[in-house]
Amino acid sequence: MAIEIFNRFEHKYKLDTETFHKVLEVMDQHMELDSHCQNHSLYTIANIYYDTEDNSLIRESLSKPKYKEKLRLRAYGVPDKDSKVFLEIKKKYCGLVNKRRTTLKLQEAYDFIETGKMPEIKKYMNGQVVHELDYFLHSYDLVPKVYIAYDRLAYFEKGNDDLRISFDTNIRTRRNDLSLEAGDYGTRLLSDDVWLMEIKTSFAKPLWLCEMLSELEIKDTSFSKYGTEYTRMITKQKQAEESAAKKKLQISAKKQAV
Repeated sequence: MAIEIFNRFEHKYKLDTETFHKVLEVMDQHMELDSHCQNHSLYTIANIYYDTEDNSLIRESLSKPKYKEKLRLRAYGVPDKDSKVFLEIKKKYCGLVNKRRTTLKLQEAYDFIETGKMPEIKKYMNGQVVHELDYFLHSYDLVPKVYIAYDRLAYFEKGNDDLRISFDTNIRTRRNDLSLEAGDYGTRLLSDDVWLMEIKTSFAKPLWLCEMLSELEIKDTSFSKYGTEYTRMITKQKQAEESAAKKKLQISAKKQAV
């Protein structure tokens, strides 16, 4: 059974392709590939993020509070309505990430979110998490806001599955066709030469990992896929509004000149 409850710290780093390949040489000495990544192949993770109509969850998150939370629906690849997916709450308090998720069939997840009515608990579900999701859904009036997908390479430390390191690339987003079964497409969020590395552990980083970060001069960064997408969208909206206002003033000036 997939792990459904996580408590850990997450550290993020942006790597260019050259540094990424140097890091992989170290990974292969100390880590084991995730079962989805045989021969260093990537697998696709697709998400629908939910928020209020006025985007209160992401706006609160971007204000960098001590506590924040969000809801997302996650699939591996492109599912159909009968495929099993994950509905999860992700919370963060003072840097510690708590993720709680349950398996649902895609249509069950849609119905749960849209109606607020809990599904009948089945063997593949985590009943406790379903009840927590029910409370979350009744705390906010949520709607689907954005699709975010990416290709991932993931590792676990040999003999220590607490330490997980992942590399995400080809992050793409869209704000139309907000359903997982609609297909895997969207606009690139970052350039082709950027890999997002995430180190996830509930303990201190091992010495070999600290040495690698130091030797390759890799610095941690604050980065949120949803936050970056939202900020980009707001910036484009403001630019469009300013451009429209400028054109309006130009037309008005021409009329006055006539």
